[in-house]
Amino acid sequence: MSDFKFITSTGETIPIVITARRGVRNITLRPHAGDMRRIDISRPWIASNAAAMKFVEQKRRWLERFFASAPIKKHIQSGDRFEFLGMMVTVIYDGAIRGNKFTENWNGTYTLTVGGDAKMIENRVRMFVKSELLNKIKEIIRTTPRDLWPRRICLRDTSSRWGSRSTTGTMSFSWRLGLAPYDVMRYVVMHELAHVRHMDHSPEFWATVRELYGFGVERARRWLNTNGARLHEIL
Repeated sequence: MSDFKFITSTGETIPIVITARRGVRNITLRPHAGDMRRIDISRPWIASNAAAMKFVEQKRRWLERFFASAPIKKHIQSGDRFEFLGMMVTVIYDGAIRGNKFTENWNGTYTLTVGGDAKMIENRVRMFVKSELLNKIKEIIRTTPRDLWPRRICLRDTSSRWGSRSTTGTMSFSWRLGLAPYDVMRYVVMHELAHVRHMDHSPEFWATVRELYGFGVERARRWLNTNGARLHEIL
């Protein structure tokens, strides 16, 4: 347990971990959201912990904004529901099965039955989302001109970027796009494919995005800008 705390204006207590380092000239801090909400501070060996805490107070307004905008994780348990590419999915645990079973219900909802260790329910759901999302992304890419196809596709858990493309031809996507509506996920894929031709956000780039996506691209873009933070609230 950390001996240092940052108490927000809403009353939340966030641990502060201070580490003294040789060769470091300045005090730096890094806040973390997610399951382990905390603030990591690196200070020079000769600086004091009191100086580090003073630096935290100097950054209070920025830290308040960071933690206010960073959602607190909501964990998935048997009986809970989550949205997968626009489909409402109920999670059911069944210790008698080993894998996952995804079924459509009579009322248009879906059930994801997961087996294995009861402690691994959330991990099983996460694996399902990643696997199915990767398949959907590949399906979408195969509908586009072949010269846009990446050499490799990978999924990451990024907090600031929904997609990226490396110089080696690898396209990376946040697996949390699986928690967004299908059209929003498709928009991000087309956005990254458009960067193959235009490595900027010029008018020509956006014209290519619209050409690849078709009608409704602005609506999908607005949804992501408005609701993207919610995709980090679970799992």
